Amino acid sequence: MIPNPAPTVPKVPYLSFRSAIGRKPPVTTEICGERSDSPATSRVVWAIERDERSRLKTTTDANCLEFMIAKVGSVSSLSMERIQMVDLKGLTARIRPELDEAISRVVDSGIFIGGEEVYEFSNELADELNDGNLDDEMFVVPCANGTDALQIALMALGVGAGDEVITPTFTFISTVEVIALLGAKPVLVDVNPDTFNIDCAAVEAAITDLTKAIIPVHLFGQCADMGRLIEISDKHNIHLVEDTAQSLMSIYCDENGVSGKAGTFGVCGTTSFFPSKNLGCMGDGGAIFTRSGDLAKLLRSIATHGSLNKYSHEEIGVNSRLDAMQAAILRVKLKQLKQYNRARLEAANRYDELLKDVEWVDIPFRDPRSSHVFNQYTIKLNSKSCSTNNEIQKLLKADGIPTGIYYPTPIHLQPAYICYGYAKGDFPVSEKLSQMVLSLPMHTELCEEQQEHIIKRLIAAIEKCNQWT
Repeated sequence: MIPNPAPTVPKVPYLSFRSAIGRKPPVTTEICGERSDSPATSRVVWAIERDERSRLKTTTDANCLEFMIAKVGSVSSLSMERIQMVDLKGLTARIRPELDEAISRVVDSGIFIGGEEVYEFSNELADELNDGNLDDEMFVVPCANGTDALQIALMALGVGAGDEVITPTFTFISTVEVIALLGAKPVLVDVNPDTFNIDCAAVEAAITDLTKAIIPVHLFGQCADMGRLIEISDKHNIHLVEDTAQSLMSIYCDENGVSGKAGTFGVCGTTSFFPSKNLGCMGDGGAIFTRSGDLAKLLRSIATHGSLNKYSHEEIGVNSRLDAMQAAILRVKLKQLKQYNRARLEAANRYDELLKDVEWVDIPFRDPRSSHVFNQYTIKLNSKSCSTNNEIQKLLKADGIPTGIYYPTPIHLQPAYICYGYAKGDFPVSEKLSQMVLSLPMHTELCEEQQEHIIKRLIAAIEKCNQWT
C-alpha cells in the first residue's frame, strides 16, 4: 500500500495520461489503496512511475499520480482496459468477509454434502420465490447444476421414449439435451422477435397426442407469456416446466391477474447457479421448484439415486447434489440478490439511454407484463446496419471489450440434432436472430464510464463495418 499521505496531483484526468493509441502507457503501474485522510467509503487509484533502469521504484518516496477517489465498488478509468463480460472478482471482493465466514462455517462443521447449509438455503430460496404467500407452500429441491434440474424434473413427470416435449430452438443446448437423453423427441418451435421468448402460437400448433410437456425458457432476464402458456397447458393437459436459469426473480403479471415469479407457474421450475448467473455460486449448482409436496419428495428421491432412505431405492435416479460449500455461498448471495438485480437494472437503463439515438441498434424490448433482471443485456443489429454480430464482436474484442452471441447457431441446425428432421429455413426468426443479437458486458460492477466507453467503441465498430459493405 502507498504510504500516507501520498504525493498527489489532484484530479488528473486519466484519459489525458493515455498514449495516442489509447492504451495505458507502459511506464506506469496501477496500484489501489486507501488514504488516511479519505472517508472509509472511498478508495484512491494511483499510478507509480516506472524507472526504465530499475523497473519499479518501491521506495517510500515513490513518485505517485493520483487519478481518482471513487466509491467502494466502482472502478476508475484505469480499468477501461480490463472490462469484464461478468466481473465476478469485483462482486466477490465486496462480500468477501461474509463469504469467508460462510466457507469457514462449513469447514468447521465437517459436513460437506447435505446438512444444515443446504436445508437452510432451500428454505430461504423458497421464501423468496413464494414472496410471503402463506396459502400455497413452495418447495425447493437443490441439485448439482441447471441441466440436472431440467432432467430430474422431466424424469419425475415420467417423460421418456415415445413422448414429445415442446421447447424453443433459440436457447442454450441443455434445455433440449435433457429431452433427447431421456429418449423423448424434442419438438422445436420458433421464438418472438422482440422478447426472444417462445412463440405461444407455434407451441399450440406443435401439440400432438404424444406431447407430454412444454418447456418455456425465460430468456435473458424476462418471463415468457405465462398467461397464454398456462391456458395452453390446462387446455391440453400438458405439463409446464419452466427453465428460469437466466431469469430468477423476474416477475410476471398480466391483465388477467396471472402473476408470480419466474419458475412458480408450471408444475415445476428449474434454475442454474452457474457463477455468471444473477444468483451464482463458486462452482456448479441448480435447483427445482414446485408447489406440490408429493412432487418435491419424488424430485429429492430421483436426485439421490432414487432413494429417500439409505440403501432403499424406490425410483431409478441420478446422483445430483448441491454441496454444502456452494449452499453456504449462495445463502450469502441470496441476501444481496435484490441489490444485485437493481444494479443490473441501473446498468441496463444507462445502456438504453446511451443507445436510444443509435439508428443501427435495437435496445432490448421490455415486455410490460414482466420485470427484467438482465442476466444479459442483448441488443439487435437492425436492418439499418449492414453489419453482422460476428463482425462487430471481432472488432470489439480487438478493442479489449468482451461480448457474447447467445446463440450463434439455433439448436435445429446443430449437428447433434439434425436427426430430428429439421432444416435451414424451418425457424426463420431464430435463424435471423442468431445473426443479429449481441450481448454487451452486464454485471453488478459496471460503471457509467465503462458503459460510455463500450458504446463509443460499439458505434465505431458498426461504422467501420458499414463502410466495408
